[in-house]
Amino acid sequence: MTDAGTAGTITIGGDLVVNRMGFGAMRLCGPDIWGEPDDPAAARAVLKRAVGLGVQLIDTADAYGPEVNERQIADALHPYPADVVIATKGSGTRPSRERWDVDGRPEHLREACHASLERLRLERIDLYQLHGPDPNVPIEESVGALAELQADGKIRHIGISNVDEDQLARARSVARIVSVQNEYNVAERSSEPVLQACEREGLAFLPYFPIGAGWRAAKPTDAVEHVAEKHGVTSHEVALAWLLRHTHVTLPIPGTSSLAHLEENVAAASLRLDDDDLAALG
Repeated sequence: MTDAGTAGTITIGGDLVVNRMGFGAMRLCGPDIWGEPDDPAAARAVLKRAVGLGVQLIDTADAYGPEVNERQIADALHPYPADVVIATKGSGTRPSRERWDVDGRPEHLREACHASLERLRLERIDLYQLHGPDPNVPIEESVGALAELQADGKIRHIGISNVDEDQLARARSVARIVSVQNEYNVAERSSEPVLQACEREGLAFLPYFPIGAGWRAAKPTDAVEHVAEKHGVTSHEVALAWLLRHTHVTLPIPGTSSLAHLEENVAAASLRLDDDDLAALG
């Protein structure tokens, strides 16, 4: 069985070294990322299996559930293995099943971080990310609040999510940013300028929806299907292997609630695309 370590490692913030195939835990919640799943034991089994397969970074957020996902991770994995990094996010809010809002006020972020620490049973969060900029709050104020939490020992490293180049630069003007998490995959590359900025500045880039449109899986392109057929693998494996080859700063975080799909995703770590494959995928 392929181990996530086959993808190689990436260093985040100078001192967090993890295998380059992570796991996005969001889909372990109930439908619409709301509430508990129908089978909580199965969700715990997926988390345990991910770690068993060498996954060392698990991505979550307080908005997933809301709150459910962080509790799932702690229930399944605490006390955490020494080499496992739990990355969570704040500023996203869920007033209802249908709504995804954002609250970047410093007072909300302080409250959200402390609540995440309690749910995750941690004294310090290794990677805490701003889930998204609040259009009503300057990003400097939101990130400044995270910098204060970092100074207080509650956060080890700061990341940001759903940002453009300008927002990344503004965030970096007030705190040391070590990672960016934006949507990015073989079919959706609008964050290419942000990815290139991460390459220049030595930041980790965590592409979410790395296979396509999240839980609404996108139809593979003809090029992806052709490469998959050539190698005798699935289109999902090709999409993940492409992210690993496209640049050295990516750390894909595919998510699933299925043990079989988890093993398929991790298997992408060993898929070696050649130059012809990369040319076909663009």
